Formats: sequence, C-alpha cells, structure tokens
Amino acid sequence: SVPGTKVELTVSCRNLLDMDTFSKSDPVVVLFVQVSGSSEWKEFGRTEVIDNTLNPDFVRKFVLDYYFEEKQNLRFDVALFGAQDFLGQAFVALGEVIGSQRGRLERPLTGVPGKRCGTILLLAEELSNCRDIVTMQLCANKLDKKDFFGKSDPFLVFYRSNEDGTFTICHKTEVVKNTLNPVWQPFTIPVRALCNGDYDRTVKIDVYDWDRDGSHDFIGEFATSYRELSRAQSQFTVYEVLNPRKKCKKKKYVNSGTVTLLSFSVESEFTFVDYIRGGTQLNFTVAIDFTASNGLPSQPTSLHYASPYQLSAYALALKAVGEIIQDYDSDKLFPAYGFGAKVPPDGKISHQFPLNNNVENPSCAGIEGVLESYLQSLRTVQLYGPTNFAPVINQVAGIAAQVTDGSQYHVLLIITDGVISDMLQTKEAIVTASSLPMSIIIVGVGPAEFEAMEELDGDEVRLSSRGRYAERDIVQFVPFRDYVDDSGNQVLSMARLAKDVLAEIPEQLLSYMKTRDIKPRRADPE
Repeated sequence: SVPGTKVELTVSCRNLLDMDTFSKSDPVVVLFVQVSGSSEWKEFGRTEVIDNTLNPDFVRKFVLDYYFEEKQNLRFDVALFGAQDFLGQAFVALGEVIGSQRGRLERPLTGVPGKRCGTILLLAEELSNCRDIVTMQLCANKLDKKDFFGKSDPFLVFYRSNEDGTFTICHKTEVVKNTLNPVWQPFTIPVRALCNGDYDRTVKIDVYDWDRDGSHDFIGEFATSYRELSRAQSQFTVYEVLNPRKKCKKKKYVNSGTVTLLSFSVESEFTFVDYIRGGTQLNFTVAIDFTASNGLPSQPTSLHYASPYQLSAYALALKAVGEIIQDYDSDKLFPAYGFGAKVPPDGKISHQFPLNNNVENPSCAGIEGVLESYLQSLRTVQLYGPTNFAPVINQVAGIAAQVTDGSQYHVLLIITDGVISDMLQTKEAIVTASSLPMSIIIVGVGPAEFEAMEELDGDEVRLSSRGRYAERDIVQFVPFRDYVDDSGNQVLSMARLAKDVLAEIPEQLLSYMKTRDIKPRRADPE
C-alpha cells in the first residue's frame, strides 16, 4: 500500500531503574518493528544516548510510515549504553499511539522480574509534507556565569510547540566550553521538525550551562517562530535571554544575556521521485561471480547448480533482485558481465566478460535475457579465480563519468559468494566511484561469513583507501540467505527483499545530486 502519512514518534522515559552504582544511568531506547505477517522483530533505529539521567527526553525521533490498514506492532527496549543492562520494554501498536488522546501514550516498562521499571512516554505527530530545510547559526553575548570555577559551558535546546500548548524537543546545539560569548556551529533542521510546517507556531529556545554530571544549569530562555527567524535573511535578530525566577526575585534584573541569529537560509529538499519524474534515467549493470569457490556447476552442492526443477542460488537471486530493479530501468537493457572465469577460445582469465559473448554490445534484453546469457556462459566458460571486483566497478565508473549532469545514474549489481581477492583495489575503486553518479548493490549468495562485504557497505565506518575517504556511501550489501527458506529455493518475501535491496539507492542518488547542486528537471505537466 502507499504510505499516506509519515508519523514522527518522540520518546521520553520516567523513573527508569537505576543500575549505575556510581552515577545515574546512561539510557538509550531501541525501536523494533514487527515484520508484518510474522513473529520476527527487526531493529528500526535507536535514540541518542543521554548521560546520567533516569528521566530522559530523547531528541532523535523515529519517523515511520503509517499504514492505516495494517497493524504495525512496535517494541521499545530501554537499555544502558555500553553495558548490556536491560532496563525494560514496552509493546504498542502505532495505531494505539496515534489514536490515544492528543497522540500521547504512557506505558509501564516491564521485563525485569520483581522491579518497577518506570514508564515510557510516546508522542505521535503527523508530519506536514513541507520539505524545506533550514540552516542557521547563532551566537550569544554576556550570558550569566554559572560555574564556580571558570565561565559557563553554554548550549541551546530548541523546542517546537504542539497544538495543545506543550513543547517537544527538536534540536540541541553542541556545547561551547568556557565562554559567556559562544558562537555555535551552523546546523540544519527540517522545517517540519521546527514547526511542523506552521510558520507562526512558537519555537522555544532554552540556554543551558553544561555540567559533566548531567545536571545542566538553566541560564534562561526566549521564544520566537519560524516566521520571525526567517526575517534574519535580511538582518541580525537579537533575542533577550530571560530567567523567570531571577526576574521575579531581582528588581534590577535586565536579562541573562542575549542570543543573536547570525544567519538563516532555506532550501527545498527534493525527493528521489522528483528526479525520476524529472527524467533522470537509472541504468543497471549486472556482474556475476564465476569463480571456482562457487563449486562445479554440475554438482548439486554448487551455488551455480540448476536442476530441471529449480533455479540455482545465483539465478534465483538474479531473478528476484532483477525484477525489482527492472521497474526503474527505462530501456530494460542490462549490460551483463561475468568475472573470475577462463573464457574460450584461448582460456584467458577474465574479470569482465560479456555474458552474451558480444564485446561490442554486452546488453541483454530484460532480466530474462540476462538469465538466458548467464546459463549459456555457464556451459562455455571454466570457473576459475581469483575473485576480483575492481575491474567491473572501474568499468561502470568509466561509463558513469561520461555523463555527470544528473540525467544518468548507474547501479551495478554484483552477485557473489563473497570470497574477495582484491580487497585493496576494490576499496580504491569504490572510493573513486563515490564521487560519480553510481551505486553498487552486492548480493551475497551461499553460506559464507560476509565480513569483507559488510566492510565495503560502509554503513558503520566510512570506507577509505590509502587515506582517502569515500565522498558518500555508495555500497549496499544484502545476504541473500536471509530471504530464502531452508531449502534455499524459495524467496520468502519478495517485498522485504525489494525493500532492503533498494533501501539506500534513493538516498545515494540524492546525496550525489545534492553535493553537485543538481536540481530535478521540471517534469512536463501531464
């Protein structure tokens, strides 16, 4: 079904179990989503860690697609960062949060026998479809001194107001140490997060003095709105920071300092769909691993073995992933290569031989054409080695480098058993390719441990080669065995495979367009 609305969940906890003997706990909340139609839970994301508190209000939100017609079960696990201490959990359906009074739900945390674990508070707000992003920078002058030794360590906390007059935290600046006149780094925030698309809603900003033990001192506050902030495009705006308690007590109190908005700019955020509608063509290239580690194709244990009754692991992966990709490729012509085999007539080892045996035009018609050429190649080449990815990555990169104006985007699909021989060259090739309009999807087939593939994926640690870092993350790795039944010849959920294979492509395409400042072409009105 089509996601109608995006819902943002804000998470807080109250009265958590105190596990830390020396200081208060450092909690983090992990959200798991139940895979529809199964009992399996999948991690969706996690909040930031907040130090030293039993009553955390987390800044990082969970943004979920809300499908009215599905029961979307959620599980929140609260844990201590670093230690594996479990502080409790709560189960709730997304619809329950949305349907509860004012979109607020408080649930007891359970799961630690004989202990009261406190509660979790969830706030659901439907996000407006406003897609603007704001960049702003602030500084402050003459803030109150809070620290006995030295000056204050100030930071700002931004809150957006909700329709019922309460406030939700939406941004924290970094801490600037030991100064009463801090200049904070510029930061970007979606307009949705700041005011949910309502330009006149109050935005409240608190100024705090950071303390190591988590008991940050309140310096003062001021209020504004998106509309007021946006006037700073033409002039500086200066806000007085007021501390209500001081104001009541002291007759001569003026303020606790001032905050100045130095700059404010807005840009529209484009979506993947905007570019596709604007005519960006996606071009898919397929590369298949023909190395000896896959096993002799004539043996039933081989990953390339196909019986009259079922496809080989490679064919199944190619068909499943290819059918998903096919929808986005305009001409349905796929250049397809094999690597790591000895190729006739002279038995030379090749790392990029066309599956259709046509060097001038390696394109196959549709995924069916690729499958046909793949089966044909299996009969004619000799599986060999080593497993080199770099040649085919460099080949596609060479084509991608020819058109960089955003009208063409290349996706290379590599299907492999994961035993890679040229890791250094491959890293170098990927780092070079990361500045080009291309992405790489690696599908791992077979039972191997795919540590090398996970490293290339670069989700945890940005990939680097000889001191050069990848400009953007362009590799998505998917272990195919996670999506097939025990016999290995049935894909359990095409929808889940599709989602995970294509998950990062839109973001990767957008990051390329954004760094090059390429706007989508306006689609002709239909």
